[in-house]
Amino acid sequence: MTAEKISLPNIENAKKAVEGLHGCKANFIETVVVTETFQGQAVWQGIVHVFEIEGHPTATRCYAWSSPIEESIKRKFFAVLHVPPVISAKDAVRAAIVQEHRNK
Repeated sequence: MTAEKISLPNIENAKKAVEGLHGCKANFIETVVVTETFQGQAVWQGIVHVFEIEGHPTATRCYAWSSPIEESIKRKFFAVLHVPPVISAKDAVRAAIVQEHRNK
């Protein structure tokens, strides 16, 4: 993990994504490294920012990260709520991957 990957602008962008997508105030807690595998192969590896959230009716925590958009310089932001069965950053990434696969 490089310093660039966990820089303040990335945390601030993730915070804006959480607040914008879920309409609540987010406070940064920590950054964790997540590797999600399928059949022994890494399908996603990166950093996930964990936020405590205030003002949401069902969650007190949210996991946020971004991934590059193919053939673009833009990034897609994800902000997954800590609501069972999502109880960790790894669960959040897994849920987002499953949802994106279903949407295709």
